[in-house]
Amino acid sequence: MADVVLITGTSSGMGMHAAVELARRGLRVVATLRDTSRADTLTAAAHAAGVELDIRALDVVDHDAAARVVHEIIADHGQIDVLVNNAGRGSVATAEQLSMAQIQAQLDINYLAPVNLAKLVLPGMRERGRGRILTITSVGGVVGQPFADAYCGAKFAVEGFMQSLAVVAERFGVQVGVIEPAAVASDFVANVERPTDAGAYRPLLDAYIARTSGAFANAQSSANAGVAIADAVTDDAFSFRRQTSDSAVAFVGVSLADPDGERVLAFTRPWIA
Repeated sequence: MADVVLITGTSSGMGMHAAVELARRGLRVVATLRDTSRADTLTAAAHAAGVELDIRALDVVDHDAAARVVHEIIADHGQIDVLVNNAGRGSVATAEQLSMAQIQAQLDINYLAPVNLAKLVLPGMRERGRGRILTITSVGGVVGQPFADAYCGAKFAVEGFMQSLAVVAERFGVQVGVIEPAAVASDFVANVERPTDAGAYRPLLDAYIARTSGAFANAQSSANAGVAIADAVTDDAFSFRRQTSDSAVAFVGVSLADPDGERVLAFTRPWIA
């Protein structure tokens, strides 16, 4: 029997491509998105690939709804073998420009939602002695970046949670890991929150936006990132941390070999010069 994969955030971008690619590789894919009326692109991609998806509505920040969906998937498919936490949202603003509600919203979708879903699927995986939980974080979960305070904070948090969980879960046959894309061409940028009045931060924000726009102009394709996610799901060789491109490998390396933190600051200072 094919493994059952639950993947969130599949309306477009790398989540959509990952869902279709996983189905193409023979897995049973439950693809969720917040609004199923926006599933046209996903269903068209599945049709073009000649695969079937089980498409369901799920707003990942609604923890009660997540519990219901997980229960329904298990009732319909028997189990969940792989969870891919892909749903997320960005934010462009520095501390003074952020309300606590905006900071909470970033924690809700980028940290608490993946944590909740991991908790929901863990009991079944532990009892069966196998499973894989993968969370799409970001290079922003390793390198703190200007005007990404809330976003990077939430991504750092979820990486810390999953890294702490990994060594305990593996004692029960459950593999927990994170996948770190760099810039990916998708609707992610269009959905990013931005301050309406930059005030004193305007020159710095303009420099950051210019630099970031350049990075996304040369971004990894969402299709390519989706294949990288599918590889992480299906690869027999498992590691806690994986990147989706060579540029992402280089990016996170700035921080992972930076004991005193100065290498990261030297790397990001020019972004707002």
